Amino acid sequence: MRFLSSVLLACTALLSSVEAQNGYKGFNYGAFFNNQQAKRRNDFAYEFNAAKQLPGTNGGFTSARLYTMIQWGTQNTVIEAIQAAIDTKTTLLLGMWCSSGQAAFDNEIAALKAAIKQYGKAFTDLVVGISVGSEDLYRITPTSIQNGGGPGAQPQELLHYIQQTRDAIRGTALQGKPIGHVDTWTAYVNGSNSAVISALDFLGVDAYPYFQTTMENSIGNANRTFYDALQATINVSQGKPVWVTETGWPVTGPTQNQAVASAENARVYWEDVACSLMAKNVNFYYYMLQEAQYGNPSPDFGIKGPGDLMQIPTRFDVRC
Repeated sequence: MRFLSSVLLACTALLSSVEAQNGYKGFNYGAFFNNQQAKRRNDFAYEFNAAKQLPGTNGGFTSARLYTMIQWGTQNTVIEAIQAAIDTKTTLLLGMWCSSGQAAFDNEIAALKAAIKQYGKAFTDLVVGISVGSEDLYRITPTSIQNGGGPGAQPQELLHYIQQTRDAIRGTALQGKPIGHVDTWTAYVNGSNSAVISALDFLGVDAYPYFQTTMENSIGNANRTFYDALQATINVSQGKPVWVTETGWPVTGPTQNQAVASAENARVYWEDVACSLMAKNVNFYYYMLQEAQYGNPSPDFGIKGPGDLMQIPTRFDVRC
């Protein structure tokens, strides 16, 4: 049994090494369904396996980006996605939720420490990075506030959270894993946020031409609009790696300026943006495999619609 465990750990380490050379490819995974029901271990495992079995992708989507370390509905219990990732050999871009204040972030730290202690190397070998926050700087902008974006975090708050995360993993098997932050390109190019960039090992950028309504944002311009946003982030990154942590095009939803949601346009976006990122070996997390298992969200970015992931077809061809 001890020999078998050693072999499995070695295979996990090899998987992470190969992924790193080719660029991590995965999807974003929320902690709960849109009916507020918490995702459990089997739900996450089901989703992770479905991503690997997408037709035409050669099993390449083997990484998962999480938004929180905490199991939905609990105070600081470790999210069950961790065990699911171990079960399915899925690498992880961990998320630490930062837009709910210090007390809530203390619970994120507690869950992170508990995961290290509970799962050991079976967990830590799968971690490719830790994102401290998600669009917190964007959510404090007038644009987000006007659109009801919810609470965010000030730059100084994020700096404290980043340092607390570094302190939490010091002396553990996660020490040395890259620590980053995820935000919009508009937040990164804002000079008042430059100190946050200085504190990071990598920048995760969320870029959606569909939502850039002050620009010519038709699907015909989407490739240029996306890469302009990516380049703007690279220009202020202080030489640090930039990961694409969210992007996509909705298959259904309202028209946003010139941007029309449709399966046909989502296919064009996949081919023009997603496929090009994969060809460049950029670390890349698409939004998303399935927007909701229940109901009809709008807009809906899911490659697969509501229902059984293994049974329903993709809404567009995801081959490159």
